[in-house]
Amino acid sequence: MIDTIEKEDTIISEEEAAQYDRQIRLWGLDAQKRLRGSRVLLVGLRGLGAEVAKNLILAGVKGLTLLDHEQVTEESRRAQFLIPVDANGQNHAQASLERAQFLNPMVEVKADTEPVESKPDDFFFQFDAVCLTRCSRDLMVRVDQLCASRNIKVFCGDVYGYNGYMFSDLGQEYHYVEEKPKVVKGSNEANDGPEAKKPKIDPNETTMVKKTISFCSLKEALEVDWTTEKAKSSLKRVPADYFLLQVLLKFRTDKGRDPQPDSFAEDSQLLLQIRDDVLETMGLSSDLLLNTFVSYCFSEMSPVCAVVGGVLGQEIVKALSQRDAPHRNFFFFDGLKGSGVVDYFSSK
Repeated sequence: MIDTIEKEDTIISEEEAAQYDRQIRLWGLDAQKRLRGSRVLLVGLRGLGAEVAKNLILAGVKGLTLLDHEQVTEESRRAQFLIPVDANGQNHAQASLERAQFLNPMVEVKADTEPVESKPDDFFFQFDAVCLTRCSRDLMVRVDQLCASRNIKVFCGDVYGYNGYMFSDLGQEYHYVEEKPKVVKGSNEANDGPEAKKPKIDPNETTMVKKTISFCSLKEALEVDWTTEKAKSSLKRVPADYFLLQVLLKFRTDKGRDPQPDSFAEDSQLLLQIRDDVLETMGLSSDLLLNTFVSYCFSEMSPVCAVVGGVLGQEIVKALSQRDAPHRNFFFFDGLKGSGVVDYFSSK
């Protein structure tokens, strides 16, 4: 069975049907109802957060809470199109609220200016999906474990210069439907010949196929034991972006911030040292992540935010509407190569 979201006001009004007409034609009325009955928490309103917010609001979720306790600076505003140019010193979430709401008045958009670290466990239980950006590794693991106990979908993502990633955990049993071409049985009439008896695909007709998959947790994905034979055999297929993520999360834990352009020389040396320490702890060679990575992972870049935010926003929409196959579990984007890597850490 496909889970339905039993929420208040899941009836699509005539006004909403007109607003979301294209989407309803694309993925169906039931999927739009599930989306329309969903509330999402988005943590972090920098460039990536703005892209995700835009995509969710335009898709037509019921409610979106923007949570960010930091103040706007010239650096934080460069890739953030929801913040006015004269908003320096204001709170990120508050400064983004007006333009975000203007995108779609039918969505309830709220701003929360408290630190996410101060939120009690039950705060996260009011949402159907939680998206974490610019968060520490410990916080992301904590929220992922909390939400798993309540079957709440969790997404994480960040952009570092030319690189970006997203991670999704949709639970032990995630149900969705996928549209497939309809298979037509061959005829049994003698004069039709043997070829007619073979199943054929009718490109003009489709059928909805129900599927169930299981996701691993963020903790499991980040704590792979690379000393096992199975892990060693798959090492060649692991993108360098995975190890870059480990280094950047460790930098954020140690320094309480991300690498800054105004301290490029100092932060570059620290990144190289963290790279060596992280890979040595994993029992891996530092050659897996070349020294040149330090030149490309500072600040957010608008084009990379647009790509990663587009993928991340679409994955949230798919998960809430329970329509189409999701990525499992990581998506990595390398702006220098212009390519993404998906589905490395697949379901268990």
